[in-house]
Amino acid sequence: MAPKRDYYEVLGVSRNADAGAIRSAYRKLAREHHPDVSDAPDAHQRFQEIGEAYAVLSDGDQRARYDRLGHAGLEGTGFDFGGFPDIFDMFRAVVGGFGFEEEPSLRGSDLLEEIEITLEEVATGVEREIAVSRYVTCEECAGEGAEPGTQRAKCPTCRGVGRVRYQQRSMFLTFSQEAECPDCRGTGIHIAKPCPKCKGSGRRRKTEKRTVSVPPGIEDGQRIRYTGGGDAGPLGSAGGDLYVRLHARPHELFVRRGSDLACEISLEFPQVALGDVIEVPGILEPHELTVPPGTQHGDTLTVKGGGLPTPCRRGRRGDLHVLIRVTVPRRLTKKQRDLLLRLAGESGLEVTPQASGFVHAIGEALGGK
Repeated sequence: MAPKRDYYEVLGVSRNADAGAIRSAYRKLAREHHPDVSDAPDAHQRFQEIGEAYAVLSDGDQRARYDRLGHAGLEGTGFDFGGFPDIFDMFRAVVGGFGFEEEPSLRGSDLLEEIEITLEEVATGVEREIAVSRYVTCEECAGEGAEPGTQRAKCPTCRGVGRVRYQQRSMFLTFSQEAECPDCRGTGIHIAKPCPKCKGSGRRRKTEKRTVSVPPGIEDGQRIRYTGGGDAGPLGSAGGDLYVRLHARPHELFVRRGSDLACEISLEFPQVALGDVIEVPGILEPHELTVPPGTQHGDTLTVKGGGLPTPCRRGRRGDLHVLIRVTVPRRLTKKQRDLLLRLAGESGLEVTPQASGFVHAIGEALGGK
């Protein structure tokens, strides 16, 4: 029987290495020489030797005995290294077992584009062309990632799962942690000869033109989803989605409240006192509005159906709300002043007119109008 190698030499650490360094060395070597991963004919024997070294050097008492007496100091201590029946259990406890229950779930990333439209375009709906930079499936290898004529295989480290699980024992507790497979980077696939065009990713970046159809009445900030319009998934997996978020520019006249619109107009005193039929602006065309007699400053009048289309309710539109502002003329002619004085008298008011300016006062003195 060949003499046993020094345990520090087996793990490749110095004799004064701390517990963390010993554990890290064991993890690295155990992954490399696991019989399910390594094709070396002595993989099982090498893996068992690594486990044996770690079992001793990770135990404080056994390590102290080994440092003093070498391999001979471990005889009769209860360590049976001949078969080491629990070597794979120890590997799963320290490094983690490989899970084989399910395939890795790969998917391309979702993308978000934002466009700005006018309120008039909200009222009618619009089509916009946008440029989207995204990953598309490689045409050379059809998304396989492997050079045409070659085949890809399951990753031997994770056996196609894409993730590895690490377990750690502390006293009476066992802690498990799962991480992305370091060899296949979570794809679960091993490619011996990568596609030269996409470097084995199965996709490449491309800028494409896409027409976005904006429906009438869409809300500000609402998103339109295009399934599969995002990045193509790695190695032929499912693609992500494209989301287009809409923003309506502020309008110089109208304020939006859902499907309703609101605006302000100014009217003269006779119009609100006597009532009138006027034309008010609309988002697409003017509307006729009846002003009832006695309308007050600050009143709101409504044009039914003068607003925006109501989403999901075909043929329905919101209303247009018109806020009335009554304007007062800054200058009056003599005739206008006389008429207003007569109105004040009819209303039982005693009004003391004030001069409206130096020029007007001169005109009054000269008998002008």
